[in-house]
Amino acid sequence: MFRRLILAALLVLPGAAFAANAAKLNDAQIAHIAYTAGNIDIAAGQQAIKKASNPNVKAFAEEMVRDHTAVNDKALALVKKLGVTPEDNATSKALSKRAAAKLAELGKLSGGAFDKAYVDNEAAYHTTVNGALKDTLIPGASNGELKSLLETGLTLFQSHQEHAEHLAMSLK
Repeated sequence: MFRRLILAALLVLPGAAFAANAAKLNDAQIAHIAYTAGNIDIAAGQQAIKKASNPNVKAFAEEMVRDHTAVNDKALALVKKLGVTPEDNATSKALSKRAAAKLAELGKLSGGAFDKAYVDNEAAYHTTVNGALKDTLIPGASNGELKSLLETGLTLFQSHQEHAEHLAMSLK
């Protein structure tokens, strides 16, 4: 699981792309995808902390940075404990590429337009990532500890999705 940038509904591979590669993914690749997805949300949150004009959006962004950093820290500790070297792969590379484009797109916005685009993107991103965790990454993981960490992450990220959807409805 390791190092990448920001998010998007556009950024996220369709669930079918995750599913198509599921049989081919090993634990090191799954870990890399999960970590990459977390880093994408951390980078998006850091951008939103700087750019958001709505205090609720800024607080949500701070929550994203805090929670995804905590999960990624646990993932790093697990990978170290297991002696696994995370493995970059087509899915994590595509996520990173799309995330960079989305980060640039969001960077051009300001004020309420930024707030709305960021929150809408977070809702869509979490929907896609949660689907990938549930349908592809968790079932594809062989190591019990990795699977457990992914399941814990899914529970947390489902609450992020709900929060983002609720927040999106409150924005004009």
